[in-house]
Amino acid sequence: MPDQATTPRPLIRAGHPAADAWILVRDADADAAPSGARAIVPLATWQAGAGQAPWLSSDTELTDTLAAELADAPLIAIDFPKFTDGRGYSLARLLRERYGYVGEIRAIGDVLVDQLYFMTRCGFDALSLREDQWVEDALKALGAFSRAYQPAVDQPEPLFRRREREWAQAREKAPAYA
Repeated sequence: MPDQATTPRPLIRAGHPAADAWILVRDADADAAPSGARAIVPLATWQAGAGQAPWLSSDTELTDTLAAELADAPLIAIDFPKFTDGRGYSLARLLRERYGYVGEIRAIGDVLVDQLYFMTRCGFDALSLREDQWVEDALKALGAFSRAYQPAVDQPEPLFRRREREWAQAREKAPAYA
C-alpha cells in the first residue's frame, strides 16, 4: 500500500481537518522514516524499541499484557486492510472501554467516508482517509446522524434512557395544575 511518507493522506482529528505530524511506516524497516520524524511503525517494530507509536493489524489479539504495553503509547493506529474488514472497530472499542486507553486511536488503511461516523462511535478520534476520499465529504459524513439509538464509546447511554431522563426533567419543570 502506498502509505509511506511520500504519500500524504487526508487526516481528520476530533472532527476537523488536521495536519499530520506522524509518518506511517508500513514495513518492518523503521529506518524508512526520516531521521527525527515521529514514526508509526508495525507493532513488532515498536515493541523492539523503534518508532514512537505502533500500528496494529486487524488480526491483532488484544490481550491484557499487550494492552498494558500499549497504555503509554501516545497514539495507536489500527489498520483496515479492506473496508469490509470490521475487526478494527472491535480493537478500538476494546482499547477504550475495557482497557481505558486515553491516547489517540487512528484508523489507517482502506478508510472510506461511509465508515467514519461508525468509527468515531467505536473510539477512533483520528481518521486517515484513503487518498481518493475528500475531506469535505468526510466532514459531512461525520455529522450525518444527529442521534444514535445504541450505546457506544461516544455515548454510553442508549437513546431511550436519554429520552426518559429528558421527559422526567420536563415534567419536573412543568407548572403544576390544581
